[in-house]
Amino acid sequence: MRFLSFILLFSGILNHGYGQSLNYDNIFGDDWSKASVYVTENREWMETFLVRNNIPYPEAIAVIFPELVRYSALRDKMETSILKTLFVNLGETYANFSIGVFQMKPSFAAYIREETKPVSGKYSEITFKKSKNYDDIRDFRKEIVADLEDPAQQLKYLAAFFFLCEKRYRVSRMDEPDRIKFLAAAYNCGIDKDRKSIENMTGKKFFNTKLFRTENYSYADVSLFWYNQNKTEK
Repeated sequence: MRFLSFILLFSGILNHGYGQSLNYDNIFGDDWSKASVYVTENREWMETFLVRNNIPYPEAIAVIFPELVRYSALRDKMETSILKTLFVNLGETYANFSIGVFQMKPSFAAYIREETKPVSGKYSEITFKKSKNYDDIRDFRKEIVADLEDPAQQLKYLAAFFFLCEKRYRVSRMDEPDRIKFLAAAYNCGIDKDRKSIENMTGKKFFNTKLFRTENYSYADVSLFWYNQNKTEK
């Protein structure tokens, strides 16, 4: 009897540790569904842009999908007008907050602008004016806020993010699951970090869709879950 109990306990441990995985579409429910609807309704123009710029569509959407879920959960609770004013006048030190459907922060956009060079040649559509091109730094910040309120502009920042990741980390050489998780972690925690720091972040559980403390999940795992569900979709 003791031996049977041991076998059952051991089997339970194995099943819990190796046989079970979180089903994020059930966990996030309506917010996941709303994010999925957004992707479906906007796929045509997003995929056209990404393919034109040699960015794999399923990988790009996997990276931002957790933010779409979070946006769906929080958009009715967001009040950012004061934060926008603080950022424009005082900079990211005083107000660095997520904006738009892809939930990009001004610091992310500013970094992308400063680091990105035209990738596809002279006529690339992935170009940005840098802070030095503005007489007043507030105009630079105003343009960033305007960009982040426009999904089409946000997609350009996302494409530039992919270009930078390939240049710095050679993500195309990674195995598929590792690449998706690495890109997601880099998007979530910052592309200004070294490779090892980003790899260490892939399993960290900081992602949630609530204003107050709740159970957290791995952003990278949520991205990979969406990718595995949708990568073969035509």
